[in-house]
Amino acid sequence: MGLNAADAAFAASLAGLLPEGVVGHAGPAYLEEPRRRGVTPEALLVRPGSVDEVAAVVRACASARVGIVPWGGGTGLVLGQVLPEGPVPVVLSLERMHGLRGVWPAEAAMTVEAGMTLAGAQGQAEAAGLMFPLSLASEGAARIGGVLATNAGGTAVLRYGNARALCLGVEAVLADGSVYRGTRRLRKDNTGYDLNDLLIGSEGTLGIITAATLRLFPRPATLATAMLEVQGPAEALRLLALAQDLTGGAVSTFELIGGEGLRFLGEVMPEVRQPFTGRPEWSVLMELGLPPGVDSDVVLGAIYEAAKAEALVSGAILAASEAQRAAFWDLREALPEANRRIGAVASHDISLPISEIAAFLPRADAAVRAVGPFRINTFGHLGDGNLHYNVFPPKGEKRDAYLGRAGEVTRAVHDLVAAHGGSISAEHGIGRAKVGELQRYGDPAKLAAMRAIKAALDPMGILNPGAVLP
Repeated sequence: MGLNAADAAFAASLAGLLPEGVVGHAGPAYLEEPRRRGVTPEALLVRPGSVDEVAAVVRACASARVGIVPWGGGTGLVLGQVLPEGPVPVVLSLERMHGLRGVWPAEAAMTVEAGMTLAGAQGQAEAAGLMFPLSLASEGAARIGGVLATNAGGTAVLRYGNARALCLGVEAVLADGSVYRGTRRLRKDNTGYDLNDLLIGSEGTLGIITAATLRLFPRPATLATAMLEVQGPAEALRLLALAQDLTGGAVSTFELIGGEGLRFLGEVMPEVRQPFTGRPEWSVLMELGLPPGVDSDVVLGAIYEAAKAEALVSGAILAASEAQRAAFWDLREALPEANRRIGAVASHDISLPISEIAAFLPRADAAVRAVGPFRINTFGHLGDGNLHYNVFPPKGEKRDAYLGRAGEVTRAVHDLVAAHGGSISAEHGIGRAKVGELQRYGDPAKLAAMRAIKAALDPMGILNPGAVLP
């Protein structure tokens, strides 16, 4: 039996269960994804203000067999928040649930509702004299529920881990409308299966996260930031190991930036300041979080001199002020926007064992250029093995002329990712865009277990139908 549409009769019955203004028509902001590669044609928008209201919505949808598409900030890039086909769904937005339920500085923990933005959570941690280290370019719009549902990564995974590592527990509404209350502030709890970790990264297909208890950290006394010109990815990785050794693991960010990305910025975003006079083929944005009493210039200088002695770097610019540090980060965060303006034929969010990256990149470049005369822009979080490997038409030509080859490009890239023991989705998730890729490259035993879990927790398939699994 399939799902039913959220029609006028269902909308009326649902409105009768909830406060006035919670149920309404979904406008374009709730129906499109950021790159406009998918759209929900029509949906009933529901904006509950409490976990009890979320539970009432889910119970009503379960009773009527109506599909639910959870909506956080709408910033996902794999079509997890849009349902392009099928019966009219409920778009369930948690944006009204943005409260702080509690903060415990002595425990370095806080509990927030799922609709709080990531930037809001960072601000709450700062007000408590601590830090929530997860950082994304979309942090002003991305919400904690979506960040956890996709197990987002960002720029500081190297030191602090991804969203799963930063969460002590979640509260979630399950497919039958029952509420799992797992936000206890425990660092150790070996009482059976870990439902928190099961729900984190499930992309709204097993439950709807409504609140979370997050791990907080002391703020570094000093952030030492530098842009370094490196000879290549292999040398960049050796630089990372050297910097970690010299600082006792204080590297929090290590971003690889390919020369094509800098040329793209010069082409479509000339207002972005570029630190080097030329445009090096490979550079690294490195940031250290240092304790009190440590001179950041001395530390960065020692790293540079040691790296230069090993012929790993050919130039460096140390951030001498907060404004210069911000300029470095502005450049890094402008890379995706420059990509968007150029227009990618195919984009890939991949991860590899770190020691495989230097061998993978030239093989992937050769495989892609065997398909067509493409430009390739590689950048990403080198310290955790996550690369954004994006393919573009030749300069002066439009992406539309090459979209027919996108599948062949992606197959070449993902086949090599699999051959090197990597993953086709590092931090963006599967959504609906990569369902076929997961079926192709996923471990058969894992896929079978995932199907069994989905069938057990959501037997009617109402939670984010078609996401993650067919």
